[in-house]
Amino acid sequence: MKTGEKLRDWIFNQNTRRVGQIAEDIIQKLFNLEKGHNQFHDLYDPNSNSRIEVKSSIVQEKHKNSSQLETVIKELQNQTFTPKNRYIPFNDWQSYQFDCNIQQIKRDQFEVLYYVLFFYDKTLIFKMNSIDISTDDKIFYSNKQHKGNEGEGQFHINEKTLAYHYEKYLERLLEYSEIVSLFPDSQ
Repeated sequence: MKTGEKLRDWIFNQNTRRVGQIAEDIIQKLFNLEKGHNQFHDLYDPNSNSRIEVKSSIVQEKHKNSSQLETVIKELQNQTFTPKNRYIPFNDWQSYQFDCNIQQIKRDQFEVLYYVLFFYDKTLIFKMNSIDISTDDKIFYSNKQHKGNEGEGQFHINEKTLAYHYEKYLERLLEYSEIVSLFPDSQ
């Protein structure tokens, strides 16, 4: 198995926080950025004097059945549960239902948002200015993520909205092998 495929498989088997750190590392290296100057943003661009936020999501097919414990137990008792590969190849994304939640967005803490979608065969990197998040009505940004979380919001990317993000905000599309090549000292 090639190193790019190993990286992909590793990403698809990690929790959200670890994947988020990988996305930050990719963005930092790819665009020659510095670490953030405080805990309220991830990276910093000294050329534009911009605070950078990085969000990421693994793109997977939606579950067909409820994840309520009662339903899961019934599936297990009836032996109808079979583990399913829910990975989505980018070139076939329109054939699947998926929902990537880009969340915990605190617009006043950054000027630029990079958001990374990890498909099974490609990695898509999008770039958007903070102001675009709330002014572009095709983003469907909600400034209310949880009750009481003022100034924190979210938007979703799914099979209905990905084409718009791709057309308007795509910055880079990378193979996993290209990501590995960004870090030659690690090979």
